[in-house]
Amino acid sequence: MHPDLAEYGDVQFHGDPNALYDRHLVFDYAIDPDLATNRERYEAVARSLRDVLALRWLRTKKTHYRLDPKRAYYLSMEFLIGRSLANNVTNLLADREVRRASSEKNVDWFELLDQEPDAGLGNGGLGRLAACFVESMATLEIPGMGYGLRYEYGIFRQSIRDGWQTERPDNWLRRPDPWEVVRLDNIVEVKLNCSFHIRGGALAPIPGKPSILLGVPFDRPVIGFGAKTINTLRLWSATAPDSFDFQDFSHGDFVGAVTEAVAAESITRVLYPDDSTISGQELRFLQEYFLCACSVRDLVRRFRVTQSDWKQLPEKAAIQLNDTHPTLAVAELMVILLDDAKLPWDDAWSITQRTFAYTNHTLLPEALEKWPVEWFELMIPRHLEIIYEINRRFLDQVRGRYPGDPSRVARMSLIEEGSERKVRMAHLAIVGSHSTNGVAEIHSKLLRTHLLADFWDMYPERFSNKTNGVTQRRWLLVANPPLANLITDALGDKWIVGLDDIANLKPLAGDAQFRASFRKARRDAKLRFIDWLVSQTGIRVDPDTIFDSQIKRIHEYKRQLLNALHIVVLYNRLLQNPLTDMPRRTFFFAGKAAPAYRLAKLIIKFINNLAATIDAHPVARERLQVVFLPDYSVSIAERLIPASDISEQISTAGYEASGTSNMKFMMNGALTVGTRDGATI
Repeated sequence: MHPDLAEYGDVQFHGDPNALYDRHLVFDYAIDPDLATNRERYEAVARSLRDVLALRWLRTKKTHYRLDPKRAYYLSMEFLIGRSLANNVTNLLADREVRRASSEKNVDWFELLDQEPDAGLGNGGLGRLAACFVESMATLEIPGMGYGLRYEYGIFRQSIRDGWQTERPDNWLRRPDPWEVVRLDNIVEVKLNCSFHIRGGALAPIPGKPSILLGVPFDRPVIGFGAKTINTLRLWSATAPDSFDFQDFSHGDFVGAVTEAVAAESITRVLYPDDSTISGQELRFLQEYFLCACSVRDLVRRFRVTQSDWKQLPEKAAIQLNDTHPTLAVAELMVILLDDAKLPWDDAWSITQRTFAYTNHTLLPEALEKWPVEWFELMIPRHLEIIYEINRRFLDQVRGRYPGDPSRVARMSLIEEGSERKVRMAHLAIVGSHSTNGVAEIHSKLLRTHLLADFWDMYPERFSNKTNGVTQRRWLLVANPPLANLITDALGDKWIVGLDDIANLKPLAGDAQFRASFRKARRDAKLRFIDWLVSQTGIRVDPDTIFDSQIKRIHEYKRQLLNALHIVVLYNRLLQNPLTDMPRRTFFFAGKAAPAYRLAKLIIKFINNLAATIDAHPVARERLQVVFLPDYSVSIAERLIPASDISEQISTAGYEASGTSNMKFMMNGALTVGTRDGATI
């Protein structure tokens, strides 16, 4: 901890924590604390904790401004945060005080935790990685900040009807979020070369009519373990400068009076609109530009508070692009440096390349974003001019390096030619940065030798590997207290911050008492999960069976279908010979299929039909059970992973870039059945 932070001491409750709790209930809701609902109690507890951490949060910011260190900025379209209360209590080292206060107030702590909705601002590993990264930066006391979008509706809520997935909106902000703080003094203007109106229920552009969007920042505290550093996750919400047209309203056009505001706010209304339609793709493109414009202008504003020399930007800011989604940040920074700062091209380009780094998350060519040139012309033509100039200069270098090789020039161009010209966002990210990394050794190798071989051949020094990870604080310490306590009793608590220490458990593999304690912790996790499963679904499972889990996004390459077909084989064996020697197993599936992904939804239907078929057979149901858990979320993962005996990581080889759910299962004691791919190797 830096000495400037040490002077403020540890975060702690000053006075009676119950007094904070009562104060919020009385003054926020004007109600008798004894009459508060569980939701009101949750908000009061969360706000009390925010009161406790506020001073440290402020001191962290002030220290960073005064010392002016280099800061890491993590740009991501997804932050799969989940619930914050339990994690924040743990990282504040406030478990004992909060539990005691809850007991004194006769509040059921676990019931309180269930009042918080999952902040589902992501749909898989990329978003959860982002959430783990920003927490780990705070724990390691790295001055860092996450930038994302404050989607009003997160990933859809999934329910199962007749075996089929159905989708409902996830309005996680229906009730106030007690963790966020709106920063109205830091609103950013985002200029577009067109306007938008609502037509047929979708956003439709109005060409040639420039407009301005406002990016309103909402900050969430990111608490490092021990609360020595509290960094910030800043999420942007879109609105219009004039949200109400009084003239339209006065003339009786009551809907038209608010159309501009509705159109603007629709930009951050929902996480990843259905991109099976052109209008959905256009909205996603607009979301990506909005994130980049707001974030880059915000971090540049912060840089200019302490620096007047633009050439110092790479020494004070490192901007990490989490996949291709935030790649327009490269063009946005060039706009600022060229048009606002009036720098020469070479200086602006050098600063940009040295500031950005890019993480590639996929080997699937269809997942590498390519946006139509037409959309750039419509919305952000200046950015397109700059991209064209970047491409012209870059291709001159390619021709100079590889003369007489026009096919290579065509492959490496930032512009894909064809019936519809498109900008290749991955190419822009590589050319506009100083570092490109894959997310597992085999993935990084395949990037170099196959997907991006031309770029590796030209810039070998820019390519590296950074294997993805998860934080043990969220996925072991918070998710599985009995096992975490057993490890701490055996090793001390250093593993909570440095997981390498977990290797010191190896000698205890021969300790009968430790093995017995380990088995008990695993059994306790199963029983806790079973109690929750019964209370939520009415489904009963046998803790003496093997819990075999495959929980992740439903996709062909994830191969849930292969797992289901294996269960069919086991079922047929039992039908042919009921005395077959077969361990009793309960198979758990959970995950969401993209609304327009017909085959993935069919796989969910097949799994549910298989579950019903086995359950109806008197012999098979004694040995096998299949459970599909609807509405998979971070919170469900935190319950099922500690209870699982087997982790299914069977994606098609060469398709899983990294995969991090394996790490969550492993640190909780499950055995991996996995393809030799990604991080599983």
